[in-house]
Amino acid sequence: MGVTRSTLAEQQPQWPDPHALAKVKEELGNLPELVTEEEIEALSVNLRAVARGESLLLHGGDCMEPFTDSGLDRVTLKVGQLSDLSTLMRAGSGMPRVTVIGRIAGQHAKPRSQEYDWSPDGTRMPVYRGDAVNRPTPDRRLREADAGRMLESYRHSALALSALRQSWSGKPKHDRVFASHELLLLPYERALFRKGERGSYATSAHFGWVGERTRSLDGSHMDFSASVHNPIGVKLGYGVTPAELVSLVEKLNPERLEGRLTLISRMGVRNIELVLPDLVRAVRESGVPVIWICDPMHGNTYRSTSGEKTRSVPDIQEEADSFVRVLRAGGVQPAGLSLEVTPDQVTECVWSSGQERFPRYQSACDPRLDPQQAAAVVEAFTENL
Repeated sequence: MGVTRSTLAEQQPQWPDPHALAKVKEELGNLPELVTEEEIEALSVNLRAVARGESLLLHGGDCMEPFTDSGLDRVTLKVGQLSDLSTLMRAGSGMPRVTVIGRIAGQHAKPRSQEYDWSPDGTRMPVYRGDAVNRPTPDRRLREADAGRMLESYRHSALALSALRQSWSGKPKHDRVFASHELLLLPYERALFRKGERGSYATSAHFGWVGERTRSLDGSHMDFSASVHNPIGVKLGYGVTPAELVSLVEKLNPERLEGRLTLISRMGVRNIELVLPDLVRAVRESGVPVIWICDPMHGNTYRSTSGEKTRSVPDIQEEADSFVRVLRAGGVQPAGLSLEVTPDQVTECVWSSGQERFPRYQSACDPRLDPQQAAAVVEAFTENL
């Protein structure tokens, strides 16, 4: 299919049945594309405006999207929240436009820091990797990777995309909410690789990103991302070096196209001002055009005293503030935010470290901002702009 196959494929599940996996890949390869070339190109036009400083970028949604959220009602709620946040961003910044990309219609898998988890009775079992791979139920049998769930992921993505497209009705292309997910499950992504008129595309989403745990320069995820014409994002933790990052941007954007590549800083509030300035300088000097946005959430995750993963809103706001300062000092436009948010009134992130009570902790993986917290982060970011 024209995709380079590197030997380094990180964060892939251990599929127990290779014959079932091969059958699923074949079936996926024969299914229609989930998103069209025209839709992807419409997003690329919007991102070129972001790259030129004519628009901001808001990337947001679920940490890990459950299959049950693919219906019209849930998608409508999520689109509504993202639209409200984009309105806040536009009003606070004075920018005429905000390009919105949801973590929606396919964010069904997540990389994990550990291979295994423990059931309540002490039995070791595979870690939950998202509905596209296994089930969250703490049962060893249900935690086995099931290739057939990738077909379910396709079906639920198609359902959510249908609902998403309904929200586009009567709106110009620059007001659409587009779909994205992490380009993680390589059998799935490769099976939905298609050739179009302008190039080859990952037709699983309009926008895909490579995570911090899978961005090895010689890895399969980077090879796949370099082979597609979609706009691509890359998450950058504090361990990336300037030389490594220059090689990365040159690999992913060799033609030096505006809007092609988005770098998503996720350093953590204690590291960002130590690490990010040299990275911004190195990329600027390379001459490769990129969009810089801030994920102020992943680097600020910690365990509460009762054991839940959580994040402090002030830490999130402070990292976003530092991001703006660093980019401004480097002569580069701070273009937006990448946030894990939900329209539901959950209690997963906290306003301060002394308020760690979680009566409505519903996330299947990482803590998300509730509507009020998300609005506070967006407002603080735009005030700093």
